[in-house]
Amino acid sequence: MDKNNDKSLVKLTEIEEGFFVMRFQNDSAAMIRETREMSSSFIQFHFCIKGRGDFLFNDGNYSFPVEEENNILLFNPQRDLPMDLKLAPNAWLVSVVISIKKFHSLFSQDADHIHFLSPDNLTKKYYDTSIITPSMAVVLSQILSANVHPSMQALYLKGKVYELLSLYFNKSEDANSEQCPFLVDEENVRKIRQAKEIILTHMAEPPSLQELSEEIELSLSKLKEGFKQLYGDTVYGYLLSHKMEEARRMLESGKYNVNEVGLKIGYSTASHFIAAFKKKYGTTPKKYLLSLSS
Repeated sequence: MDKNNDKSLVKLTEIEEGFFVMRFQNDSAAMIRETREMSSSFIQFHFCIKGRGDFLFNDGNYSFPVEEENNILLFNPQRDLPMDLKLAPNAWLVSVVISIKKFHSLFSQDADHIHFLSPDNLTKKYYDTSIITPSMAVVLSQILSANVHPSMQALYLKGKVYELLSLYFNKSEDANSEQCPFLVDEENVRKIRQAKEIILTHMAEPPSLQELSEEIELSLSKLKEGFKQLYGDTVYGYLLSHKMEEARRMLESGKYNVNEVGLKIGYSTASHFIAAFKKKYGTTPKKYLLSLSS
């Protein structure tokens, strides 16, 4: 199930029975709210990549916040925990929801390693908050963008969600350092995230890589290496994916024609925009528009 408007995006993908991932991108200036029924048999993982989200309980009387670069785990076998999310403007969040039955099957050999799976805790409610590690941040970015052909997206997301859970339950510093040595330096991570914000803010006329490295005060080689590690793509590859996603949303909104969309995301000629869109989605913008109305 997908919900889209010009500036916000909600995508739900079923990984397997009793196991699904939701991707929320709110690039608008307004808060968005998403509600979903959730039984007591599900464990919820919520990862805030950017901005802030608030999970409401007891008819909105209690709020559980999750801040940027943090995640929360929610499990209460005693009562249903319906999802009621308020996502702040300019916030991105990934939620992984898995049934306790499916979760047990994943960790049947290693249940002692998972604190809340111990026999003493199976009937107890469990809440946990923790920091998103650099390795997890890389995978979360890949889940959010899912930069693959649509026919491969379900398989790609399945692999990435399994990878995310393995990283979540393997939070040793050594494991993280081996996979992503550059990003263990929090200052470097901050600078790379700043670089991402700069190119998205100036999407139509982005700075050169040299200008970008000078602005964030990081060498060109470290900018390239760090960006690839954190976001799973080159600087301009990431920007192109974002541009095409913006273009798709604008087309779906019905507010812009093909030429207007191309100009808004930085293409001076319609032919270049059409070629880039077709390479990304396998169809032209015009045919994509026709498919929406058919």
